[in-house]
Amino acid sequence: MSFAGRHVLLGVSGGIACYKSCTLARRLTEGGAAVDVVLTASAAEFVRPVTFEALTGRPVLTSLWQPDRALAHIALARQPDLAIVAPATAHLLARAALGLADDVLTALLLARTGPVLAAPAMNDAMYAHAATRANVKALAARGWHFVGPDTGPLAEGPSERPGRMSEPEVLLAAAARLLEQRAPWLGKQVVVTAGPTREHLDPIRVVTNPSSGRMGYAIAAAAHTRGADVVLVSGPSDLPLPFGVTTHRVETTADMQRAVDGLVKHANVLVMAAAPADYRPARPAAGKRPRASGALTLELEATPDILASLKRPPGCLVVGFALEAPGAEGGNGVAQAQAKLREKHLDYIILNNALEPGAGFEVTTNRVTIIGKSGTPIELPLLDKRDVAERILDAVEQALT
Repeated sequence: MSFAGRHVLLGVSGGIACYKSCTLARRLTEGGAAVDVVLTASAAEFVRPVTFEALTGRPVLTSLWQPDRALAHIALARQPDLAIVAPATAHLLARAALGLADDVLTALLLARTGPVLAAPAMNDAMYAHAATRANVKALAARGWHFVGPDTGPLAEGPSERPGRMSEPEVLLAAAARLLEQRAPWLGKQVVVTAGPTREHLDPIRVVTNPSSGRMGYAIAAAAHTRGADVVLVSGPSDLPLPFGVTTHRVETTADMQRAVDGLVKHANVLVMAAAPADYRPARPAAGKRPRASGALTLELEATPDILASLKRPPGCLVVGFALEAPGAEGGNGVAQAQAKLREKHLDYIILNNALEPGAGFEVTTNRVTIIGKSGTPIELPLLDKRDVAERILDAVEQALT
């Protein structure tokens, strides 16, 4: 994800999870951010300042008494777009909650008026302690944002209680939402469908397609970053779930239809990026069909057309997808997509060619044409699917404002 032009402060306090902060610093820098790192004295025992200097290309602040950097903590309190504290140990949270300024990081945090994102990381009993919970509550009341902690292995061994610092990718997604949320999306309910569906021939074999769900997942993540409350209805997919997005797993097209029908009642935007199976066996077998020599003839019937039967609430914007495979007669599918847009009463339809290299299924890129009810179709170049998602949401955003 892009952090181009952003200035981020990364405060690191002393815990074994400091190693994750190195990855976080690198990913922020790779995303285009200018990253200034501030280490507490104990953090510098885990990871030396030179490591962060190599990762960010910028000097690291470790002390209020650092030569030639008088009042640097005040400048770093005011200038960055976002301050991230990762890991935020129990001791750091306690000092910040009390308003102490006994080292460079707590002094900076006390002087800061902009957003702060904290990633707690500590022993599970320390996080569960009433003092720590009170400190988190106090800081949240003052405007701090928290991600985690997660449940999982700790330095001292496995745990079934929270204490583990959230992964860098999760923190990046949370940081992006704080930096990139937009007024038209705040408070909006967005439903996105993604992935294939499976229709069973028998308990073992299925009719499906090669959709990975990557396009729909990218749209869900992008809408969350913009500030929307997002629900993802996903068919079978191996992709990691987008941070902050509520996910409903479904198997068949009928399952997806039921989920969409229930969720769209409260939606402001519905994006149908899934590739549900169009046909299902008319008579699926209760047990596994034995393999036999010769041909197998199957009778298929149409699955529900989710968009055609949709009862959308007033004011809900609906975006459909048209995956075409133009034949020898030529054409780019625009006329067919425009016909679908009218027939299914869509606000936008996204056209792409399943046969074009680098587009369609099982790839990280796509080339689409955005078609609205009015105006000239917008033909995009081949882009990463997250970039395609942003362009689609740009079009929808104009209708939200």
